[in-house]
Amino acid sequence: MKKVLIVDDEPNILMSLEFLMKKNGYKVFIARDGSEALGTVQDELPDVVILDIMMPEVDGYEVCEFIKKKVDANIKVVFLTAKGKESDFEKGYEVGADFYMTKPFSTKKLVDKVNELAN
Repeated sequence: MKKVLIVDDEPNILMSLEFLMKKNGYKVFIARDGSEALGTVQDELPDVVILDIMMPEVDGYEVCEFIKKKVDANIKVVFLTAKGKESDFEKGYEVGADFYMTKPFSTKKLVDKVNELAN
């Protein structure tokens, strides 16, 4: 079973994404902030990480960079964030994102992208 780690500090988003990914056959792990994500990603080695950018302590950019440089560059990272400026997209891809998606988002598009990246 493929593993997905969802990282967001917004409880409603975590709950809905967890439900969505489980419904689509993934084993799901959640982290409520960047610090928690750093530990979980090393413990569970997920196939895909769905990652918010704006979080307390450690932001999504730092988490992505850590995953790609220190854990496993093959772990796919999808940024799911409200940050929609061109410079945000550029920075996201610069730190190693495999896909960048802005909120509000299409759940179908997100699931399709996760399915594509996980396989």
